[in-house]
Amino acid sequence: MSWQEAERAFTDDAIARETLPATFERTAERHADRIAQRYKGGVHDRSLVASGVVPEAPAGEYADVTYAEMRGIVRNLATGLRELGVDDDTRLAMYSQTRMEWAQADFAALAAGAVVTTVYASSSPSQLRYLLEDPEATVVVAENREMLREVLAVRGDLEHDLDAIVTLDEVDTDDLGDDADADVDDVYTLGEVHERGAAAFDEAAYEGWLDAVGVDDLASLIYTSGTTGKPKGVRLTHGNFRDNVSQCYRRFADRPDRDPEVPGISAESTTLSFLPLAHVFERMAGHYMMFAAGATVAYAESPDTLREDFGLVRPTTTTSVPRVYEKLYDAIREQASESPVKEHIFEWAVDVGRDHHEADAPGPLLDAKRAVADRLVFSSVREAIGGNIDFFISGGGSLSAELCALYHAMDLPILEGYGLTETSPVICVNPPEKPKVGTIGPPVVDTEIAIDGSVVGQEVADLAGDVGELLVRGPQVTDGYWNRPDATADAFVDADDLPTDAVTAGTPADDRVGVGGDGPGDAEAAAAEPWFRTGDIVQLRPDGYVAFRERAKQLLVLSTGKNVAPGPIEDRFAANEFVEQCVVLGDGRKFVSALIVPNFERVEAWAEANGIDLPAERAAVCRDDRVRERIQEEVDRVNEEFESYEKIKQFRLVEEEFTEENDLLTPTTKKKRRNILDRFADEVEVIYEE
Repeated sequence: MSWQEAERAFTDDAIARETLPATFERTAERHADRIAQRYKGGVHDRSLVASGVVPEAPAGEYADVTYAEMRGIVRNLATGLRELGVDDDTRLAMYSQTRMEWAQADFAALAAGAVVTTVYASSSPSQLRYLLEDPEATVVVAENREMLREVLAVRGDLEHDLDAIVTLDEVDTDDLGDDADADVDDVYTLGEVHERGAAAFDEAAYEGWLDAVGVDDLASLIYTSGTTGKPKGVRLTHGNFRDNVSQCYRRFADRPDRDPEVPGISAESTTLSFLPLAHVFERMAGHYMMFAAGATVAYAESPDTLREDFGLVRPTTTTSVPRVYEKLYDAIREQASESPVKEHIFEWAVDVGRDHHEADAPGPLLDAKRAVADRLVFSSVREAIGGNIDFFISGGGSLSAELCALYHAMDLPILEGYGLTETSPVICVNPPEKPKVGTIGPPVVDTEIAIDGSVVGQEVADLAGDVGELLVRGPQVTDGYWNRPDATADAFVDADDLPTDAVTAGTPADDRVGVGGDGPGDAEAAAAEPWFRTGDIVQLRPDGYVAFRERAKQLLVLSTGKNVAPGPIEDRFAANEFVEQCVVLGDGRKFVSALIVPNFERVEAWAEANGIDLPAERAAVCRDDRVRERIQEEVDRVNEEFESYEKIKQFRLVEEEFTEENDLLTPTTKKKRRNILDRFADEVEVIYEE
């Protein structure tokens, strides 16, 4: 039996079609004494600690919550929310960083019948107002004093009333100051909500709320990043999320058909959660799937403390976006470059590891070199991030194939996947037993894809397989956008309107495990489902794996008529020691150019080693001809891998890093190209004037 057949045939308690709170209840019953959550002390002023619900963790250390304890918290919070008026007509907005209480409040709100909407913690006041007003959220869960202030500040501008605001931290509303300028009688701490719920909890009533929620009911509204207009609220049902959990668990589960050396996800797994739970990727993969499996979820203090938190938690897996893996590799390389000897050994080990990983039959000599490289370098790298990692999961953006190969070489495999908010999110992901670097894996079970080649030019004709826009249908796909019928209509193609020459792959509608297999009527309904247009250009390879090429809207159309995908070019700089960030430009222009943010630390180390006296100001460093010549060498090296029309002909060095704070990255670290073009308009004009 192939791994694909075993995946489809696999059954487990974690695989079911039910509501999300029902899944949590069943997991808590099966794994009552296992650790569900771990939280770090000295980070938050937790109201659940102040109320005596959970003990205070020692500063800088982690404390545990079992599944039985978490179930008690969720049940009491759900009851407390019902006491505040939350019911199946409530949209409840979560406005917080990722933390233990986010997960508890999410399950509680869903159990109470509410629809959970999400707000990024980094949202501006105007974004916050929109993300409360568009879904008409009547209850807001705000993390702390600062976020409470921000909610109170926009409250008066909303076109609807807020019924209650709940803070995760202990907040003294008498100490908010005059600028709060709002009635705080309906502001509660999570500890107070729990106290109300504990006093009123009735098991029969609670079970009645769970029974009243159906799998086709709306569970959440998750808003798109809004880089191409106002954010759209994606409607995701309990079934959308739950089906995607089952699809991904079939791929990642510690299945009995696998070689014992192949790792998987199970109740024995521990993950470190740090991506925004407001984003669909962490919400499904690092939250719902992990709790369905009975795994342990630990919450990092922040993305800036990952090395410390990895060491304390010793996770077996984690989900992240490419930018985090780039930063982590930079930190590993920086530590290895403390001396010329260490740097030389590290580079040798990386080369050996890459050769060993890519070799079909390494042979005894390469095996021996790999063992030495592991002893000298790789083992200490793994130990520095806890020593327990089975694999990483990457999504939310395109991962550099070179960087992915380097992690595999260090026995830290990254399994890259792909999806969108509209698909709950996973469409494709690499399997642990057969990952292929440079791909986003095959489609998950019960997912049918189509490739529309009419949207790309002849430049991709030499690629093996089929290239075009990816269309998808399956049980994880949304039925549309909140109050946006126009956007919904634009996002779908009727089954009868699929281009006749489109190539399809994956699971046909009449062969789905959970849909077509239930009877002819369901199969016919599935076959009539419309196709969702992802807007992404992909390559469907002959081996059935999919490779991401570019967002269709981000393809650069040169004035010569050539189409250029900037993503693959930018990805080639991901592991480059001298380049921190790169954005490739050229739409409507004669040639491809780039804005490059240097890795100033590495540039300064290079200058010192070569007796070069650089200016103190980074802006002056970017204008220094010697630095430009050194970066030109890196650009030339990347250019060798691309066609002549894809090569970077000109570039400018810029000192300002692209970040979420300066509005040049989204909360999921995707580049906001329009904003970058506006911010550096003068530099771009200089490039093309030259």
